[in-house]
Amino acid sequence: MSAGGIVAEGVRRSFGSVHAVRDVSFRAEAGRVTGLVGPNGSGKTTLLLMLASLLAPDAGSIRVDGVDPVQDPAAARARLGWMPDALGAWPSLTARETLVYTGQLYSMKRGQALDRAGELLDEVGLGRLADEPARVFSRGQKQRLGLARALMHDPHVLLLDEPASGLDPQARVDLRVLLRRLAGEGRTVLLSSHVLSELEEVVDDAVFLREGATVSADRVAAAAQRERTWRVRLAGLDPRDAAVPVATALGRDVVEILIDRRDLLVGFASDADAAAGLAAIVAAGIPVAEFSAATGMLEHTFLDLEGGAS
Repeated sequence: MSAGGIVAEGVRRSFGSVHAVRDVSFRAEAGRVTGLVGPNGSGKTTLLLMLASLLAPDAGSIRVDGVDPVQDPAAARARLGWMPDALGAWPSLTARETLVYTGQLYSMKRGQALDRAGELLDEVGLGRLADEPARVFSRGQKQRLGLARALMHDPHVLLLDEPASGLDPQARVDLRVLLRRLAGEGRTVLLSSHVLSELEEVVDDAVFLREGATVSADRVAAAAQRERTWRVRLAGLDPRDAAVPVATALGRDVVEILIDRRDLLVGFASDADAAAGLAAIVAAGIPVAEFSAATGMLEHTFLDLEGGAS
């Protein structure tokens, strides 16, 4: 598998007076899963469309597996698999036919395409629906078919826009396992998702976008280091009764301890402080049933970036 990955430098794209992508620079390495993180309107889909050679940037440079998708879109498309947010499937074609025709568009022989289609349909959990028309598929089933279609020609690079949208819990787990395996094979996987807890479980790296621009590494690091809330659940104790003893164990004022249904919410400046806090609570004889970060690091960083200065 090629080690080219994705490289974007100073990429910009406007639609009239709307500056969808203002200044994006990042690198997504082969053999790793990279997440695109940003609010609606931050430029994620426009950026993915440019990487997929479906839009040309107004400025800047892009390389996908070493290929410029503007100068040589055919070579770029041969190397990448593109899964948009909405499949846009041919409704009268079966899942198997969709994949076979996709394979033939990439110059695969029909027999080879049939074999590959069968493998992928089983892999994405659509084997029993292989000969059903796409029009009867649910949103989640169409997403699975879209992923299979992106993988049909065995690409080096995967561009996935909201791949988990509409999937049931087991399918989401299966997707994470598949993406980790694909990265383990040396592929470059770049995906966007609004479900940051799911990104947290699959990505190696993250690129944060705000208002069409990549957030600097220093700003991301500062956001990640700000105080994070931890959730404390106690065994056999009402949280209202436990707030005072927990505050005492931590040497804090009780007003710093918040109550959220069955849990107490406590802020810690770092993971090390959280570990020390847990040790203090346990040493005080308070029965802790669960102690966990209330948000993952991606969500914590995202919320800080959205709420703070650029």
